[in-house]
Amino acid sequence: MNAPKKKSVEALLARWPFFRLTIAVKMLIGYLGLSVVVILISAMTLLTLKKLNDINRDVISTDTPVIEVSDKLIDTILAQELYGRRYSILRSPELLDLYNKKTEEFNSRVEDLKQVPGKRQFSLEKLKSLYDDYSTAFRKMFEYKGNPGSARAVALDKALRDKRSLLLDFVKTIAHDAIRSQNKKSRLSVKIGEEEYGSIISLGVIFIVLAIITTLLITQNIARSVRKLKIATKRVARGEFDDLPKVKSYDELGELSLYFSEMAKRLKQLEQILVDMSPLTRMPGNIAIENTLRERLDDGGPVAFCHFDLDNFKAFGDKYGYAHGSEVIKVTAHIIETALSEYGTRGDFMGHIGGDDFVVITTPDRYEQICCAVIDAFDRTVPDFYSPEDRGLGFIIGKTRQGVEMAFPLMSISIGVVTNRERELKDPLQVGEIAAGLKECAKSRHGSNVVVDKVAEEKPL
Repeated sequence: MNAPKKKSVEALLARWPFFRLTIAVKMLIGYLGLSVVVILISAMTLLTLKKLNDINRDVISTDTPVIEVSDKLIDTILAQELYGRRYSILRSPELLDLYNKKTEEFNSRVEDLKQVPGKRQFSLEKLKSLYDDYSTAFRKMFEYKGNPGSARAVALDKALRDKRSLLLDFVKTIAHDAIRSQNKKSRLSVKIGEEEYGSIISLGVIFIVLAIITTLLITQNIARSVRKLKIATKRVARGEFDDLPKVKSYDELGELSLYFSEMAKRLKQLEQILVDMSPLTRMPGNIAIENTLRERLDDGGPVAFCHFDLDNFKAFGDKYGYAHGSEVIKVTAHIIETALSEYGTRGDFMGHIGGDDFVVITTPDRYEQICCAVIDAFDRTVPDFYSPEDRGLGFIIGKTRQGVEMAFPLMSISIGVVTNRERELKDPLQVGEIAAGLKECAKSRHGSNVVVDKVAEEKPL
């Protein structure tokens, strides 16, 4: 009985016009001498929020872009070396074009670093110099026409690897410095919060003692708000970001509660991104996929959920090893990402479930072009991962999970597509189960295939 009565009293006080005033006005009415304390508390609170906001803004505008661009630079360098080495063997103009495009992409990433505000802790000139040395080593390899097994060829290859290592180490140093800066600022945010929190609590105690003399109602109102903020702070410190206590008032403490809730939401998003991100492809994982799909379904708009899976990938990995398998996954991610950027819309989403499974969330009028582009690019690219002998045979010899030896065709890609064009979709779990079934249907066929859910109607591409 006490809890409902307490809530009804709080609701009544919240509706009372006197309690809808700001803290400064209430204290001025109750006791003019307390106005100084109230203003001081408000100023310290707003100053703390500004400090935290400045630190968070600095992290988002400076450190995070540097980390993201550094990761992209590493991907660009590795992809360029792949194209360059293939060109040195095959002498294909298309491979040379891809190699040169990666040079343009690298320069574009460097320009992105130039645009990052604030003082840089690294030298762009050194980065460009290391990349020029790396490119020079590649040009020497391109110019060499001799025996690939000669001492000269080995020396050129060693020089290229050394230049690449120096370049990658420097880029990783840039990323690590940005990560350290980010962590330092995070610790500074915690320190500022703890110090200012202690100061505000100290002044709050004085304020409560003085407010008791003037009015018990004002004291209870403010004390209740402070207690809720304290509970919310402790929960955030424990990593609990949902269902934080809210101050249901219209004064500065109510505003602080809103800011605190927004900050908790942002911290939760950052934590989910860091935990959920695939370390291999740097793409969103299961949590982001489920949340995005749930939002699309709740919006009620047109949705097409595409589940991509590689066929015969295990047999390939067993024969060629983990490193080559990782390269296949990264190239597959790049193929899907390229197709999505070319044929998708701005609001489309791509995620990495794990292993050789990927997801694209788009619209029913876009999925067909995206899937066709992915299959076309994948079927053209995947033979390059096999040896000439296996490529000529069109299969490799491997063992099933039961240990039975058999011939496995070259890898292909199977896609299951679920849309809400012909049926109502409500739950991500439902969509995932349907897509998995369609994908298995596609895998039962030879080569790369798409099976589309049109209430059991199949659509081969």
